[in-house]
Amino acid sequence: MPLSEPSTDVIVERTLIQSSATAFPTSPRTLADVREEVAQSLALRMITKARTVDGVRIGVHFTFSKKDDGHFLRLVTSHIRARLPSSRYLFAIATTGASPTSRGTRSGARTSNALVICGSDEDDVQRAVLLASSKFLGRVDAVQNTGTLLAASVRHIGSSYDDAALWDVLSKSVRTPIDPLLPPPGSRSIDQLLSDARSKLERMTPRQAYDALHDPTYPMPVFLVDIRPASQRAREGGIHGSLIIERNVLEWRFDPRCEARLAIADRYDLKIIIYCQEGYTSSLAAASLHELGLLNATDIVGGFAAWGAAGLPGQIRPPSTISDEESYQISQPSFDSDDVIDGI
Repeated sequence: MPLSEPSTDVIVERTLIQSSATAFPTSPRTLADVREEVAQSLALRMITKARTVDGVRIGVHFTFSKKDDGHFLRLVTSHIRARLPSSRYLFAIATTGASPTSRGTRSGARTSNALVICGSDEDDVQRAVLLASSKFLGRVDAVQNTGTLLAASVRHIGSSYDDAALWDVLSKSVRTPIDPLLPPPGSRSIDQLLSDARSKLERMTPRQAYDALHDPTYPMPVFLVDIRPASQRAREGGIHGSLIIERNVLEWRFDPRCEARLAIADRYDLKIIIYCQEGYTSSLAAASLHELGLLNATDIVGGFAAWGAAGLPGQIRPPSTISDEESYQISQPSFDSDDVIDGI
């Protein structure tokens, strides 16, 4: 969870203790005075820690829930507005934790926290509203949109996801419109994605893959995985004995932390050799398994087409760990629609 500010109530308590130590306070501070001071301090901190995107200051901040979240966050935005009268900015502020009014309610009761998005430009704020609505689906209880300020009640806000989501919302909302025919800054072409993926792999030729699959002394379990769709397998044929795990479920089947994993995917040192038809999709798929921690995953250079061109057998020794209960399929000479593994 992102770092939060001390509660207003805590600051009030400290302030009262300090005030009681003075015999004759000349001007006793009220709760409203303290809230004003805290809001001013928070606004200043957000401004000084703001990032700049295309000349626009943006920032996300989480603070502990107060007795009147909405009023307090609006107070913060008023100080931001006063300090940046001629600057373009877009900020998101939210409270976290159980609000004082909801504490002590029955367990499981629905509670919401306040989220405010404020900006100097109404178009920026309205873009942020549209983007934020897709980030918090099913969690928004109430919304008040006044043009340059959005006030919403959002359930369970404050996680690392929420922090990243709000930064993404603000960044995209203030981006300068670009030529739709030009690639956006930071984007990569498919050739770059493929090159980056292959830089992580120790790719294998068809012969190297065949030898590894039949080497009883290989230091780790080796599996050959066909990720092609059923229609392509039916048209082109396959390598009998390989595991048929289509691309759309590959990560779920091999992530040792996932409940939908295969029984064999209970360790991270597996040698998973992936092939597609020509060796392009397989590289991206193997790199994706690296992201899960399966650092020995790789693919076959040239794919199934290269396997056939190398004159290698159309059948390999099936994995020695298979059982009747396994949730994957072993490639067989005949192919039909039942070979497709659908869903997660």
